[in-house]
Amino acid sequence: MTTMIEAAGLSKRFGKTVALDGLNLDAEAGQVVAVLGPNGAGKTTLARAVATLIRPDSGVLRVYGHDAVREARTVRGLIGLAGQFASVEPAMTGRENLEMVARLFGLDRRGAREGTTQVLEQLGLTEHAGRLARTYSGGLRRRLDLAASLVGRPRLLLLDEPTTGLDPGSRIELWDAIRGLVQQGTDVLMTTQYLDEADHLASRVVIVDHGRVIAEGSPAELKQQVGRRVIEVHVRSEDELPRVAAVLARLDHSEPQMDVATRRVSVAVEAGVERLRDTLSALESAGAEVEDVALRTPTLDEVFLALTRRSADRTRSGTPA
Repeated sequence: MTTMIEAAGLSKRFGKTVALDGLNLDAEAGQVVAVLGPNGAGKTTLARAVATLIRPDSGVLRVYGHDAVREARTVRGLIGLAGQFASVEPAMTGRENLEMVARLFGLDRRGAREGTTQVLEQLGLTEHAGRLARTYSGGLRRRLDLAASLVGRPRLLLLDEPTTGLDPGSRIELWDAIRGLVQQGTDVLMTTQYLDEADHLASRVVIVDHGRVIAEGSPAELKQQVGRRVIEVHVRSEDELPRVAAVLARLDHSEPQMDVATRRVSVAVEAGVERLRDTLSALESAGAEVEDVALRTPTLDEVFLALTRRSADRTRSGTPA
């Protein structure tokens, strides 16, 4: 497989703030790679370094084998970048926006028209092409922004928080558009704080904390890495939540998580089926009124919290992450 991004010992400081701290990463082409991390973890700094917008202080960063510092111009010709917010010109139509960007990429008038038509069809924007961008919904504006990053025919598309501010329907539409791009041969590196987004889109997930990669793999592999199952109890009334949480805490000596809005209590457990039987027995003995009890694999949100918590504990203890 072709290596899309290779980073070795990548470091970057902003004053006293360490954004990247010897980060190592190998990402293969032909997939969506999602970079996750808490605020300030270094994920956006990594994306900006790949985009050649900042220079690392040390280490090596290659994009399709090209050095992102010494061959920055070549790397820029391989990538398209869509930031957190739609950067389209509201006083121009969708087609005019794309043709303008295509000309900036160096295409002649005919090439710009042809490229624009192709990208409009690719992202399902043809019927909206003649409308002013200011009349677009938030979801359409994000798709137009995505189209603008593609009109230069990049090999790698960098997406920084691509669905920020979108409603659920628009998010799903944009997910479908991104999947279509990958099927047609575009590689994608995305940063996101929506873990369900990474779970739905990414073939590979990279979790960054304190400027380092602390875990990586497919969503399924990361869920297995945590090594625990989750027992989830849905209670009939909010008043039952504290009692059920106390029962679950005694069973595995783990801290249960309560979700008042959905009237659910969950806890990570080492032994799955055995603990489920114990849970049912203990809830019955406690007289708890429950709607249902389930044993499931952890969500990517729970994996993320577990792994970043471990990373924070190691950092406090002085153990390398």
